[in-house]
Amino acid sequence: MVSFEFATTTRILFGAGRIGCAPTELAALGVRRVLLATGRSGDRSASLAESVAARGIAVVPFRVAGEPTVELAREGTAHARDEGCDGVLAVGGGSALDCGKAIAALAANGGDVLDYLEVLGRGEPLTRASLPFVAVPTTAGTGSEVTRNAVLGSAAARVKASLRSPLMLPRLAIVDPDLLAGAPPGVVASSGLDALTQLIEPYLSARANPLTDALAGEGLRRSARSLRRACLEAPDAAAREDLAVASLFGGLCLANAGLGAVHGFAGGAGAMFDAPHGAVCAALLVASLEVNLRALRARAAGHPSLGRFGDVAAWLTGDRDATAEDGIAWIAGLCRDLHVPGLGRYGMTVSDVPALVERARRASSMRGNPIALADDELAEIAERSIGGPAG
Repeated sequence: MVSFEFATTTRILFGAGRIGCAPTELAALGVRRVLLATGRSGDRSASLAESVAARGIAVVPFRVAGEPTVELAREGTAHARDEGCDGVLAVGGGSALDCGKAIAALAANGGDVLDYLEVLGRGEPLTRASLPFVAVPTTAGTGSEVTRNAVLGSAAARVKASLRSPLMLPRLAIVDPDLLAGAPPGVVASSGLDALTQLIEPYLSARANPLTDALAGEGLRRSARSLRRACLEAPDAAAREDLAVASLFGGLCLANAGLGAVHGFAGGAGAMFDAPHGAVCAALLVASLEVNLRALRARAAGHPSLGRFGDVAAWLTGDRDATAEDGIAWIAGLCRDLHVPGLGRYGMTVSDVPALVERARRASSMRGNPIALADDELAEIAERSIGGPAG
């Protein structure tokens, strides 16, 4: 019997030009003084800040100049409290959105980030709803606008951990495909491959359900027809829409069906080597799929995920008779066309594999993997990913 839960952002506004709704929506939420979390450069959100201010809402800027960290979340929370902010608007990639989400939660709950953070902290539950939080992604990759967690890193501990609670779900996500215009090809590729991974892993996950299955299938079809073209050419409106839908659906899927080995490795690798999350996922994807496929065939011949590998292959290749190997070959070819580097580009060597495997084994994402992988299988994924996914 089917049984599942599906939770997401209170409202999602999708479509070209939807960014123009932000000032009115913030006012409707009762926000009078908003912390505006942006990426390293606030240039792309300057006009939005002006229109929000014109609506009578004071704007307090806060820059997230890199991957979100414990220290940055602590700094942003103190800034929001000191400035009397009663809402948070995050505009940017996953880093800005995750940091803004963490700030909105911490500012409402009091205490320090380590009171609530998993792994690194005490993991205490949040008890109060976040400040009204509006998420506006400008990349098509993380799906953070519809998830209930924020991933924060610690340079000292070389670990990434989640601040996680249903109380952290954004009040509103505004997904405007036009915001992808002008994004550098490298960003489009990295974020697009992250979204692709976040559609594949939930579909193969032990926690997959009919609703996430439907979203994953549509997202994979759109990603397959537009990602390569968007990276190798300037993405037109149709490609931007496809990538934005794929990213949004990937976020909905991962939040409700879990992930797998790729993301089990990605948190540790990103913390150990200061590598962009999307690039790490891309480097790991092919080896992870091949090892999982082999393990399922060897130890769980009747496992439902084996048939799902064929579904993924059909959606990616457009061939209803495509095999699991055809799908993996399609992904390897995409990575080759997009010049996806291996983890060696970020400083990883074979000597780092045991530590990375140990981190991956403990990662919460690994619980969604369709089969429990042995240490030698995890080591194979890590070793093969050093040189790159398309070899």
